[in-house]
Amino acid sequence: MTTADAGGWQADDDEPRGPVGKAFRLSAADSLSLGNALCGFLAVCVLATSAVSSLQANKGLVIQPGFFATAVVLLLIGATCDLFDGLVARRFRASAMGAELDNLADVISFGFAPAFMVVIWGGFNGSVPIWWVLTAAASVLIAGVVRLARFACVKTKSGDFMGLPIPMGCMTVISIVMLFEANVWSLLAVLGVSWLMVSRVEYPKPKGQLAAVVLGWIMVNVAFLTFWVAFPQGGDLPIKIGATMQIALVAAIPLRMLFYKREQRKDAHRVN
Repeated sequence: MTTADAGGWQADDDEPRGPVGKAFRLSAADSLSLGNALCGFLAVCVLATSAVSSLQANKGLVIQPGFFATAVVLLLIGATCDLFDGLVARRFRASAMGAELDNLADVISFGFAPAFMVVIWGGFNGSVPIWWVLTAAASVLIAGVVRLARFACVKTKSGDFMGLPIPMGCMTVISIVMLFEANVWSLLAVLGVSWLMVSRVEYPKPKGQLAAVVLGWIMVNVAFLTFWVAFPQGGDLPIKIGATMQIALVAAIPLRMLFYKREQRKDAHRVN
């Protein structure tokens, strides 16, 4: 047995398996994915800063409105980057690692960041056991990772998303945090969002007019948050309206798909 034979398996692992030179070239779509990851990281930093400053001021562990709004705006900017990176990749060109960058960025912005927000929201107020909160937060992160992994290897016949897209799941979790105090029911709602992300419920892809609607909805939410921070005396009614509409939208789509499939089965029985 020669040295080459003995270390053959190692040599194979060291051999380049693709266009190495091209793999290091970032495209415009990759820049958007990296911007998404940066927004998620900055959102976590803002939430951590809010927590530390509130502890230093002996106010307990709370998310201050200004910091909270900044974190949500950063995640909305990340969602905008995520919305456009695929469009830019199809319009111009995608790099060899574009899909992997997109998924890794989504884990940071729409998996870890909202999970961290759930921990700060309910983990230290004493109203519910800490392990309940950690379970709900972990479900958001794990469901997001599974959702992204499944998206990478499973394609639906209709071309739509299987399961709640992770950016929409993130925004729904944030809406729950904004609307409700941490209790058993709100934590169950967070678990419900996590289940939707890994479910077989199909959600339409935002393309064409739907993509424009999604972008418009993001801009409206940014405007609401900006108004909330700039004019706190005006109250948080716009924020509550936006959060309620987000939860209603996520809940309505599975019901619509259920009725649609039931109608399809009835039509199939009539034909037979």
